This record gives sequence, structure tokens and C-alpha cells, in this order.
Amino acid sequence: METITDTHPVAHHEVASGARADFINGAPAVGKPAARSGEYLTFRLGGEEYGIDILRVQEIRSYEPPTRIANAPHFIKGVVNLRGVIVPIVDLRLKLGCDSAAYNDLTVVIVLNVRGRVIGAVVDSVSDVLELGAAHIKPAPELASSIDAGFITGIGSVPQGPAKDDDSKAKERMLILMDIEGLMSAADMGLIDLR
Repeated sequence: METITDTHPVAHHEVASGARADFINGAPAVGKPAARSGEYLTFRLGGEEYGIDILRVQEIRSYEPPTRIANAPHFIKGVVNLRGVIVPIVDLRLKLGCDSAAYNDLTVVIVLNVRGRVIGAVVDSVSDVLELGAAHIKPAPELASSIDAGFITGIGSVPQGPAKDDDSKAKERMLILMDIEGLMSAADMGLIDLR
């Protein structure tokens, strides 16, 4: 049985970036991709907790208001200059249709490397980095066609300690595992040239 471990804290640190050859290379050809075992950065959007492949994460920064771009989609908040690179900032709450939340001290930008492009994703807060084994990842549920679940690759189930005497099951922390590369490179985002 594989173990799940919490690793290092994630506030303002650099994370090794790179791409796994066996992970999603481009848009999925048939069906949606399945989540794979590995390390996931976990973050909150409203009341839900999400996980993305840590290999897509370049760094985590505190939120600073970006420079707005005229006629940009409502979920693109603008751009920031990150060490000489102009980085578009996407508010994932708006993109995924979550209730919008106020920007506060916990709001952060996850800087991603997607197909060679640097993109920032605004989230409510970052939790930790978890290693999930295959036994702790369940397939993504089939949802009604009116809900775009194409970027959900699975559900992570993380035990939260031993079962209590009066309860036969241990509490679990549920994570929505997301194909962040697929989401950020979708045609409606307009961030990645798919030619």
C-alpha cells in the first residue's frame, strides 16, 4: 500500500518545472485524460479543494493587481511582469463559474508552465503538496452535459486520520484533480497557439 505524505510548505518557493513525457502532451485525442499517481499541489476555490500536477507549477506568488487588458475575457484579470516575462493572469474562480471571492492575504497566484508558456492562475489559497498513489485516485464522475467536467481527471481521496470508535470509516479529504494544462490551453482561453 502506498503512503500519502504531506511534504514541504509552499509559500513563496520555487518548484522544479518540467514536463513528464507520460503526462498529457497536447489536447486529449480520445476521451478525457485520467489522473495519474504522483505529487499534486492542492488549492482552494470557494468551498472546494483542487489538485494539479506539481510538475506544471513554476512558483507561487502573493496576489498583486494585474494591469488590465482591453477586451480580454472576464476571467483574464490582466497581465503582470514577472522578471521580464509578461504573464497573463487567469482567475480560476471566474473561469470555473465559482462564486467570486474577495482578494485577501491568502489569495495567491500559481505560476504555471503550460506548453512552454508562463500563465498565472488566481486561487483562494494554497494548501500543501500531496503524493497520491493510484489507490487514492478514483475516476472522474460522469456529469450532466450542461456541466463542463472535461478538465476533471479524477477525485483524490486522502485519509484524515484513524476512524473514531463511533464511526467505522475514517474521515476523508476529497480533492478534485484537474488537467490544468488542458484547461489553460483550451481554445476559449486564447492563451496558447494550438497551431
